[in-house]
Amino acid sequence: MNKEFVMRGQTASGETEVLNFSGYKPGYAYRLVEFVLFPSTGFPSTDELAGTITAGKTAVAPTDPNFNNEGLIGSAIFQIHNTYHSVNNTSVINDTFLITQNLILMVINASAGTPVNWQCRFVAEKMSGPEEAVANYKQFTISDD
Repeated sequence: MNKEFVMRGQTASGETEVLNFSGYKPGYAYRLVEFVLFPSTGFPSTDELAGTITAGKTAVAPTDPNFNNEGLIGSAIFQIHNTYHSVNNTSVINDTFLITQNLILMVINASAGTPVNWQCRFVAEKMSGPEEAVANYKQFTISDD
């Protein structure tokens, strides 16, 4: 099995995408190891992008992430200011969370409202039967709230 794979796309500002793990291979879970955002408009521009990834039932607003929410497993921001010629691209990822079910990604472009490019990198983790049961139960309880 391929140990690493990428999901990427472009999502309208304020909208969500489902990151589909429903066809996952039994005995495996996945860890999010990278989450980055990039503007879809031409340079130079001023963009302030934010995004979240959750294992919960509903999307987490990228403009108001709460790190006490155990379903929130990724949060990212991208800021570029053409006046200052500066770029900031930062993400916070819970790379210990074992993913066995679908995730919800939400993005926003607070400056221009244009679509947001995103990329997520995942790594496959082999699990024993009991580990798989615990990971499935944990993600189920988070998404069932």
